Amino acid sequence: MRNITKKTGFLLAIALIAVCVFVGCGDKGGSGAGLKIMYVTNTLDDYRTLLQEATISTASTEGVTLDVQEGTSSVDDQVNQIKSAVSGGYDAIICLMSDSSTALQLEAVAGDLPIVFVNSMPSEDQLDADKYMYVGSQERDAGTFQAEYVWDKLGKPSSLNALIFMGEPGHSGTIGRTSAVKDYFKDNGVNADFVFCDYGNWSDEIAADKFNIFLRTKQDFDAVFCNNDTMAIGIVKEMKKHGFDTSKIPVVGVDATAAGCQSIVDGGMQFTAYQSAAGQGEMGIKTAIALATKGSAKGLEGLNDEGTIVWVPFEPVTASNVKDYQ
Repeated sequence: MRNITKKTGFLLAIALIAVCVFVGCGDKGGSGAGLKIMYVTNTLDDYRTLLQEATISTASTEGVTLDVQEGTSSVDDQVNQIKSAVSGGYDAIICLMSDSSTALQLEAVAGDLPIVFVNSMPSEDQLDADKYMYVGSQERDAGTFQAEYVWDKLGKPSSLNALIFMGEPGHSGTIGRTSAVKDYFKDNGVNADFVFCDYGNWSDEIAADKFNIFLRTKQDFDAVFCNNDTMAIGIVKEMKKHGFDTSKIPVVGVDATAAGCQSIVDGGMQFTAYQSAAGQGEMGIKTAIALATKGSAKGLEGLNDEGTIVWVPFEPVTASNVKDYQ
């Protein structure tokens, strides 16, 4: 189980819920009554904490006994956690990979035990209908929504200079969101010069440090794209510190976290794309239950034609509708 002594009060509460789910909730009624599922997750950040909370809540509602493993960025640790699920008689695994390129390795260890990958997507050719599936949001949609907003906000210019602060190397969100931003401008004939593009690893502090490095180049910029809200908030703070007007230079994020939405209300960020942690957590559990009880995800809302992915849509959030997401 997770080491709950090192977390904040908020995370402590979540960890305690996880312990309760592990020891008792399998006795409740629900579609997952009697099932034992292991949740293998990456190190926690703002969004992953919300996702974990939603997974725990849905497991409790559905009567699943959920074993929440210690969040780790180590591939070896995740391999060992999955090995313990195989030897421990679990019915399914939900996994937020520490590295999306390791799916085949994790599948080889799991064998016939179904895995539902969440939030970080492996290559589609590494998915297998009703056995190794993915639950998440279409990452390219988030990047497309960002680019569309910025282009419209700037008056649809024929050229622009932009910064991109990416998440973790290898994460499907990093890859999909970033490439979609670039492709949007290319497809619309816009000469978009990305004068700075670097990894912020989802962190406000790292993104802020990288932004200050960029400032030394003394280049002009028209917009800032961030792969998540946390980095965007870090950029907004630094921009205001250096006298940049965020009402004229849009900073956009992804996730629609509470802090991200508040930043929009406060005139910091201008846009975010809502990624439903509640929806991903709920569908991760429901997909795992379906595979464990019926051997098929057929009939689940959001299931793609190939039967390998359950999509939870992104939703654009601006000042006009942000209160709906707070």
